[in-house]
Amino acid sequence: MKDTEYCGYYPGLIGKITEVHAVYYNAHWGFDISFETQVGSELSDFLIEFDANRDGLWVARRNDMFAGSVAIDGRHAETEGARLRWFIVVPVFQGLGIGKALILRACEFCRHKRYPKVYLWTFEGLDSARFLYEQQNFRLCEEHEVDQWGQHIKEQKFELVLADK
Repeated sequence: MKDTEYCGYYPGLIGKITEVHAVYYNAHWGFDISFETQVGSELSDFLIEFDANRDGLWVARRNDMFAGSVAIDGRHAETEGARLRWFIVVPVFQGLGIGKALILRACEFCRHKRYPKVYLWTFEGLDSARFLYEQQNFRLCEEHEVDQWGQHIKEQKFELVLADK
């Protein structure tokens, strides 16, 4: 098995990221079609407006297969903070350090851009991802109950304040 490679956009990626999110969150959390369409729509909009001077996208590939992704949406970095989005590692590749490497790349990008803070929205129960966020000093700053994607979840917002601004 060869090492993990990291790259950016390639043809078919919008569909792949959307598919992996939809399949995983349906199988493990019962999310419905509204989740898949939201991921696909928002990811498409992000990539149409992608600006390498403010945004980042990192894709992990292992054995020429999609293994995971993460993005930084910097459109509102100076006011609301940069937003970490579409973080996922394909289950067969979990536990290999890919998630940690993706989060590190995203955080380093934000530090290099001198963004004041980074935030992300997730939900209660994704303990492995939360562990990775907290390793990088993200802190839970908001949570509330919500009915969305066909489920009742506790949505959570995590923030990382970057002191070297």
